[in-house]
Amino acid sequence: MSVADTRYLPVPNALVGERADAALARLLGMSRTKTAEFLDAGAVVLDGRPVGRSDRLSDGVLAVDLPDERPAAPEPPIPGGLTIAYEDEDVVVVDKPVGVAAHPSPGWTGPTVVGSLASAGHRLAEAGPPERQGIVHRLDVGTSGLMVVARTIPAYSALKAAFKERTVEKIYHAVAQGHLDPTAGTIDAPIGRHPNSDWKFAVVEGGKPSVTHYEVLEMFPSASLLEVHLETGRTHQIRVHMAAMRHPLAGDLTYGADPTLAKRLGLSRQWLHAQELAFEHPTRGGEVRVTSTYPADLAAALETLRGL
Repeated sequence: MSVADTRYLPVPNALVGERADAALARLLGMSRTKTAEFLDAGAVVLDGRPVGRSDRLSDGVLAVDLPDERPAAPEPPIPGGLTIAYEDEDVVVVDKPVGVAAHPSPGWTGPTVVGSLASAGHRLAEAGPPERQGIVHRLDVGTSGLMVVARTIPAYSALKAAFKERTVEKIYHAVAQGHLDPTAGTIDAPIGRHPNSDWKFAVVEGGKPSVTHYEVLEMFPSASLLEVHLETGRTHQIRVHMAAMRHPLAGDLTYGADPTLAKRLGLSRQWLHAQELAFEHPTRGGEVRVTSTYPADLAAALETLRGL
């Protein structure tokens, strides 16, 4: 949220004990829905403590970061447009290219899945924060492949529950450096923020439970092509788990990949692709299964490996 102004508002005695979203709506003369957005975004603080929408107000001074309501600069288009792998009245599955974020976020000025779908006239579920409408899971900017987006609120609710309950099948293909031993296995190791870097993750004690299943599909002199099934969906999970196994993904310089190999393969990002996605249709039932082919940069790197 871009902040235009911060207002400091003493909590009137009459509003002490009231829900924050209702009280703030009265103080600011806005709708309860709008003030709930501020609260969900962490834009409201009471005496130094963040306030949630259902919190009860106590005596003190509210600091409210009011958003900049000026129209945001239009995001750049995706070259060639966004490929739709499957769609119906409830969901749309996109084949996200590298260099595209799932949704707008602070500091990101490139194209997004949400923005591209909206620009193409796709209606998305009006649920969750406005900038994340329809988003039920995400792929990193540097990871290509399949992403499902909800178009209706019932679909949004059902898909969010399916991801939480781990009933969605997510299959990735990845190229890891070296040869994994054993050639098939499970990595069960908790992931949390890297102790020395806010923008990286690592296997750490006390991290969130994280489970990755892998199988080697093809071996090359310096690397292995893997099929990976995610049981959980932590940020950077495959990248972190493979790096912890001392087999970082080819091209993933953030997590210790060999820059010489990355240059030789023509990679400017990690070799990782969300290749298959399967889920129960959120409203009518039955399985939806979608597959994707490798994008040009990953396919070319694979052919180079086969020729080494």
